Amino acid sequence: MDCNQKKTVSGVTLGCKLNYAETSSILQNLIERGWVVAGPKEHADLIIVQSCAVTKQAEQKCRQKIRGLVRRNPGSRVVVIGCYAQLSPGLIAGIEGVDAVLGNDEKFDSTHYMDVAAAPHPVGTPVVCVSDKGGFGIAHRACSLPSGSEGERTRAFLKLQDGCDYGCAYCTIPLARGRSRSVPPEVVLQQARMLADSGYREIVLTGVNTGDYRSGATGFTELLRMLEDVDVARIRISSLEPDILTDELVALVAASRNIVPHFHLPLQNGSDRILSSMRRRYRTADYRKRLLGAVEAIEDCAVGADVMVGYPGESEDDFRETVRFIEGLPLAYLHVFSCSLRPGTALAREVERGERLRVEPQAASKRSSILKEIGERKAAEFRQRYVGRGCRVLFEECRQAGNGMLRWSGYSRNYLPVWVEIPSGGKSLSGRELPVAIVGAGLQLEGRLLS
Repeated sequence: MDCNQKKTVSGVTLGCKLNYAETSSILQNLIERGWVVAGPKEHADLIIVQSCAVTKQAEQKCRQKIRGLVRRNPGSRVVVIGCYAQLSPGLIAGIEGVDAVLGNDEKFDSTHYMDVAAAPHPVGTPVVCVSDKGGFGIAHRACSLPSGSEGERTRAFLKLQDGCDYGCAYCTIPLARGRSRSVPPEVVLQQARMLADSGYREIVLTGVNTGDYRSGATGFTELLRMLEDVDVARIRISSLEPDILTDELVALVAASRNIVPHFHLPLQNGSDRILSSMRRRYRTADYRKRLLGAVEAIEDCAVGADVMVGYPGESEDDFRETVRFIEGLPLAYLHVFSCSLRPGTALAREVERGERLRVEPQAASKRSSILKEIGERKAAEFRQRYVGRGCRVLFEECRQAGNGMLRWSGYSRNYLPVWVEIPSGGKSLSGRELPVAIVGAGLQLEGRLLS
């Protein structure tokens, strides 16, 4: 590599919103050291792959992505970072073409990337730099970096917190991310103001367990009160554990001008017996009370949930309880996934000792299909409620619709997808929050601009 030329880098992110925020910050650190972010079709001297290990399927997707990147970019150095790298560094290092593997602490140190870029290519034996489990340091700051023109900046991710202390039986997060640590409030506010000043209209608050934020005397609700003063149209909470959705937090969101009425509350199961086995911190009665409290107190509040099927030991009676429970909830959407047995977790040890029997794959697949049907119906019913009403939409994307029209799409404050059509050649709607009349409902809401 010509040392007089600026080095180019690209980031590929798999997994959660937190990963996206962290990738952006890593790229920003390299930009400050003279690197240039390569365009989508441009050669990158260094490719950083932010990996995910939440399920076996996520790990498989990571391996496929890494191999594809190596095959298509023979002249690039490839560095794999993130949760999969933290949990399985040897396996990642064994993938042909990988030059370095960095753990969840090491990935924030720019010198590692500089060293890889300066090394001969290919390196032969990959560099592996991963701290021992439990050796995690501070919660590194992270947020989206400004990209595109100011008018095109719609949604940015802002990291509040890392790690988790909840200890759910099935989860590898404490192994991959460590204990809960929070970014100091003054740093969070500084980054939020920077994003707002850069032209972003929506800031999504992210973390492994976002609502578990605690820095000194500042808890999550207190931090939200501080963030309300940031001059940004929307603040969205990415995901929230049910025990965090307190009456105080609900009242704050209900009265807020910019914290949007949308919560994602992981449910995981509708059987109290299974919730206890999972080591979740609530039971179905608690979940229902908190969800209904939010929906009743906050206008147009949308609540979505995750639910897991095929948890070892889940009986047909347990599943029927889950179906009955979900049917009785006013959910806006439902994410359904099958349990993935993760090495090193309490659940994996219980199964290994014969304390829990695996659910047959065919049974898990059938249960998944049933819940997905319920989720699709509930989502359609929720969307239908808005036909004939108005809402404000933050527009993000555009494509040709034919007949000289452009189709612009975006999201309402409560995260409903909406599209409108306007004549080609009209003023761009990108990054604009505009009033829309809802005239139809399919998989997305069909709207008509009111101004």
